[in-house]
Amino acid sequence: MTINPAQPGTAVALFSGGLDSILACRLVMAQGITVKAVRFVTPFFGYELLAREEDYRREVAAQFGIDVQLRDLSEKYLAMLRNPAHGYGKNFNPCVDCKILIASETRLMMEELGASFMISGEVLGQRPMSQRRDTLRIIEKASGCEGILLRPLCALNLPETIPEKEGTVDRGRLLAFRGRTRQPQIALAASMQIDDFPSPAGGCMLTDPNRAGRVRKFYEENETVAPADILLLTIGRQFHLPAGGWLVLGRNEGENALLAGLLQPGDIFLWCEESWPGPSAVLRRSAAGRDLEAAVELIKGYSKKGEGRERAVVLWQLYDG
Repeated sequence: MTINPAQPGTAVALFSGGLDSILACRLVMAQGITVKAVRFVTPFFGYELLAREEDYRREVAAQFGIDVQLRDLSEKYLAMLRNPAHGYGKNFNPCVDCKILIASETRLMMEELGASFMISGEVLGQRPMSQRRDTLRIIEKASGCEGILLRPLCALNLPETIPEKEGTVDRGRLLAFRGRTRQPQIALAASMQIDDFPSPAGGCMLTDPNRAGRVRKFYEENETVAPADILLLTIGRQFHLPAGGWLVLGRNEGENALLAGLLQPGDIFLWCEESWPGPSAVLRRSAAGRDLEAAVELIKGYSKKGEGRERAVVLWQLYDG
């Protein structure tokens, strides 16, 4: 593949929102190249941003000078997660296949965005599964991005890409970061007057043993998995009821409010009588509400005692969309 001479000065960035991807964008932008960043989201990472996309775009532009857009990758990601070609990491995290999917989708956007190559914030040796030299090569090959995926932070440790060979990018202004230390990135950020950047903690919930365990079990027990199911899995107290229903109880006022926003047609929403201190709940996949009685009893059990009566009065409603 060769660089499109009509569009030599535009790159599309695989943008995670973390410091490495911010620095990669800024390094390439410093060479006068236009960077259009894309942040892919799924129920496992970044999904909450979809509800405030325009605000998020303005914040990133104001703070870092980066033009970013969001793309929802949920359906393709959930399909891949069932059987990733390169397996899982320590938990239920398909890191290599995740990178391949994101790189593949970004490559498909190049013409739309007028880009001639891609960039990412990956650093050789930073991640034990997905950022080894061999896996970086696998990601390029499997995603169809050979020669056009530039990793500015560690480029000097890797073979030249097409934009470097053809002079679109000055290789001499790229870097040779490697390993797990964060000090070079922090120093580079300081030199760019970037002092308010995201912590490297957090990220994909599939690396968290408890949440990953919930998701793995759900995949084992269900032939179909929807984004709404994953969102429900991530909060509250989880119960599998005798007749096959799935009940999720909020643990606090914040989770009660979240549950109300996650309802899908066919769900039953349950809540305590007004002014009663207790959890709200969602009952899903319960045929004809056969687990309703058990759900009510669980809510009562997790409710606090009220004045004048021992147990909460629980109300419920079938959600029809």
